[in-house]
Amino acid sequence: MPRGALVDHRPWLLAGIVLAIAFWVLSDARIGGLYIIALKGASVAALAAYALARSRATAARAIAAVMGIGAAGDIGMELDTIAGGGLFLLSHLVAIALYLKNRRPRPARTQVAAGIALVVGVPFGAWLITRDPLAVIYALALGSMAATAWLSRFSRYHVGAGALLFVASDLLIFARLGGVLDQGLTEWFVWPLYYAGQFMICTGVIRAVRRDHAA
Repeated sequence: MPRGALVDHRPWLLAGIVLAIAFWVLSDARIGGLYIIALKGASVAALAAYALARSRATAARAIAAVMGIGAAGDIGMELDTIAGGGLFLLSHLVAIALYLKNRRPRPARTQVAAGIALVVGVPFGAWLITRDPLAVIYALALGSMAATAWLSRFSRYHVGAGALLFVASDLLIFARLGGVLDQGLTEWFVWPLYYAGQFMICTGVIRAVRRDHAA
């Protein structure tokens, strides 16, 4: 990519990266809470803006909705965990609908098995860690989102892998809530894994729909 292309053609991606890094660096600083919350929400909202700016396809609008709801969930998590979790659950349901509409025609048996393992294994892991029924319900949606992303026509190296990073991030949150891992350890990894996952999901979907349009 030529120097400056990211700034010239994908300013929303650049803005999102800068905001995400700023949130990660400043989240431990003694800065007003509203500023930190704004950074957190805006970093993923920028991905929604990127999706809308790059394509008008139905799938682009859908992934923009996923990112927009996710940004609201990020803000919600800072204010009320249940409300934030509910928004993320909604974002997973929208993503599942998108991925099911874009199913891979003939997935290999091993890939189907991987999808089943995500649907079953993520909520089971959440139960073992937290023993919280609400966490299990959320984890079922999370695992289903990752499974349908993995089995969709979108690139597994981008959308599928991004969904797995999202799962890893949330499993670390479960481990923190369940007392399995120390907060000081998990806080260094949760946000980078989550944002990288959202970034890969969004850019992967947009890359596919723009390729469809070019074809």
